[in-house]
Amino acid sequence: MHLEIPEGKNPIEYVWGDMVPGIGPAAANFSLAVYAHTTLGLREFEAARLRIAQLNGCLFCLDWRTDRDGEKVEEGFADAVDHWRTADDFDDRTKLAAEYAERYALDHHGLEGDEDFWARMSAHYTQTEIVELTMSLGSWLAFGRLNRVLGLDARCVLPGH
Repeated sequence: MHLEIPEGKNPIEYVWGDMVPGIGPAAANFSLAVYAHTTLGLREFEAARLRIAQLNGCLFCLDWRTDRDGEKVEEGFADAVDHWRTADDFDDRTKLAAEYAERYALDHHGLEGDEDFWARMSAHYTQTEIVELTMSLGSWLAFGRLNRVLGLDARCVLPGH
């Protein structure tokens, strides 16, 4: 579905703000908080975010790279995330972030009782980090799918493009 956006309006601002003023700004604040208040390292953060983007197919999300004080993940990082199981330059935290993102998006029921997975996660992430990562995954899954399903992802341009 492609929403009708009035001429001269930014699609994201219009849909997330003007169309649903009681929900959109709160959703936008949650989405922004994931970036502004994360305690996760850039590589694991981006591995999880990009894996969700790949599974959602959100064009905007796939093109986006999180910037931390001028630092971004290297070229080719997204391709490595797509093949996280065999990525040689991923540490355990980065691989686990990509795995968690994939399973969260595709098999969340299977995660519940997977003691091996949770033992591996708990060996590399604190409980607080797991909650933070889970909330981030929820944000990216929901809002990336919203943007993709409503066709916003193809109509938005990243700053500087």
